[in-house]
Amino acid sequence: MKGTALVLGSGGLTGVGWEIGMIAGLAEAGVDLGTADLVVGTSAGSIVGAQLTSGRLGIEELYERQLVDPRGETVARISRRLISRYVWAAARSHDVQGYLLRMGHIARTARTAPEAERRAAIAGRLVSHDWPEQRLLVTAVDAENGEFTVFDSAAGIGVVDAVSASCAVPGVWPPITAGGRRWIDGGVRSSANADLAAGYERVVVLAPVARGGGPVPAPRTQTAELAAAGAQVVLITPDQASRTAFGRNVLDPARRAGAARAGRAQSAAHAEQVRAVWCG
Repeated sequence: MKGTALVLGSGGLTGVGWEIGMIAGLAEAGVDLGTADLVVGTSAGSIVGAQLTSGRLGIEELYERQLVDPRGETVARISRRLISRYVWAAARSHDVQGYLLRMGHIARTARTAPEAERRAAIAGRLVSHDWPEQRLLVTAVDAENGEFTVFDSAAGIGVVDAVSASCAVPGVWPPITAGGRRWIDGGVRSSANADLAAGYERVVVLAPVARGGGPVPAPRTQTAELAAAGAQVVLITPDQASRTAFGRNVLDPARRAGAARAGRAQSAAHAEQVRAVWCG
């Protein structure tokens, strides 16, 4: 088996803050997840993964960025009606592929902000627009045929396009066009996509969204499969204090700072377990 893998799951802006807070807290405790041989990023996790592997800013600098005043940032929301459509799509789907096709339809038919506007917003959040030397995988789903895809530096599209695609929440943000195809959030296939760390010996999974549902596997299911294959795995999900910090709208930038602080505080409870796995 290969070395270390860090899996960063989906979870909106609060998920970005929580993951970076967790990484910063663990680094302070002497465990640097930024040294991962592989980083897997899905949706919010793709932003964190791209920032972490860029080499442009240290972990403390990334953490401080989560605490800045969010005024001027767009506040989005997953409405109750949209949630109902997600639930309907899951209930009508007998397998993951059927669910992804339905989610693609939701994304293609929704009225959203212009694609260029959304891409510019993502570009502004990234500290580098180049693929890192470190191995970074970014997940997305084809909005037309439901194909799950993993982008990396060899994919032929830029990292801004890849991350924008991975963050294209169906019904909230527009599908992103890249490589002649339209893409949506990789989190519709799995909130963590931890199975992409198969073959790695030591794996840490940060999953702001702990649950699965219908045909979508929960992170706990995927990490159990990694462990069964021989990997040492730590799965960390938000504790009660972190969930309270997230609030009801994970896409509200005003909640990001609180989520970052909560993630950093929660890290103390996991430091020894993570150290035992990460440092061998």
